[in-house]
Amino acid sequence: MKATLMTVAAVSVATLLAACGSNTTAPNAGSSSSSGGASTPSSSSSSASTAGKFLGCMVTDTGGIDDRSFNASSWQGMQQAAAADPNVAVQYLQSSSSSDYTPNINAFIAKKCGIVVTVGFLMGANTQTAAKANPDQKFAIVDFSYSPVVKNIDSLVYNTVQDGFQGGYLAAGMSKTGAVATFGGQKLPTVTIYMDGFWDGVQYYNSQHHKNVRVLGWNEKTQNGSFTGDFTNQTHGQTLTQTFISEGADVIFPVAGNVGLGAAKAVQNANAQAGSDKVNLLWVDTDGCVSAAQYCKVFVSSVTKGIQASVKAAVLSAANKTFKGGNYVGDLSNGGVVLSPFHDFDSKVPASLKSQLAKIKAGIISGSIKTPTKSPV
Repeated sequence: MKATLMTVAAVSVATLLAACGSNTTAPNAGSSSSSGGASTPSSSSSSASTAGKFLGCMVTDTGGIDDRSFNASSWQGMQQAAAADPNVAVQYLQSSSSSDYTPNINAFIAKKCGIVVTVGFLMGANTQTAAKANPDQKFAIVDFSYSPVVKNIDSLVYNTVQDGFQGGYLAAGMSKTGAVATFGGQKLPTVTIYMDGFWDGVQYYNSQHHKNVRVLGWNEKTQNGSFTGDFTNQTHGQTLTQTFISEGADVIFPVAGNVGLGAAKAVQNANAQAGSDKVNLLWVDTDGCVSAAQYCKVFVSSVTKGIQASVKAAVLSAANKTFKGGNYVGDLSNGGVVLSPFHDFDSKVPASLKSQLAKIKAGIISGSIKTPTKSPV
């Protein structure tokens, strides 16, 4: 059965990180009320310890604070800011649905937070409305940019087509069947830019090596492909991945948040049944051997973006009165996107392929190798 485009659900972008290595104690996530009202703020420190401090506040998307994705990595960036500056305290509010976005933002404005960080493409309009209504309030948003820029919003976006390109080239170079695959959780620009880069990287590999490695699940030219319809149901990811494996794909790249854990389970099961490592996975957004360590054995590498560092920088700029707003674009040249270490696959990835990947990185940075998909801004 061919993998098909599945119904897209109206949920947040979630791509894949568990908060880890924090210097502060992870909080218990606050939950929004069923009526859509704002929840009680949760903090990494007691209310007494926040007195007199600069308060950095974060509104999650619906994936939750520990979504193994951009909410968790954004919160880690908040915690890193607090660890770097003893005058900074951080809190978050969790959104149970999109109807919580505006009430949660407004709750933090009323609390006089020094900066309000919102997480996710789907919060773009809510954040802009709040910023225009409160021009003296500083904001940052992960995975959304504005044209023209909004002066009191620090927009944090990532040109993941660049490391996605490297990931596609790596997948093609590691494939033994001549077929690789990718799929998304929801058809949003922050998802499909990864898939575009992956597709483009495979095509570049084919052109350089006179091969014909096929990409299942996505076509950059037509912008059509496979989506599970959500970012939480791991069964959807497992089922779709099993379909790709049955069609011959042996390297798979899920861009679908926690759904990707289902993909990893399918790969693990396929390898156990075969008695060998016949199928492997590329993880997304963060180093999968950190955020989903139980599946490290099946991860060739991870196609990541530096959410933590950029959120930390945004909070500290507001605290240190150097906040400027505008659009930040993380790319290969500034370390805002990166292909992660190979971990267990380090000895399995040929030295020649590693060398080619290094040259591709340098070529993308210099402009001598073009990534067909445009930057997010």
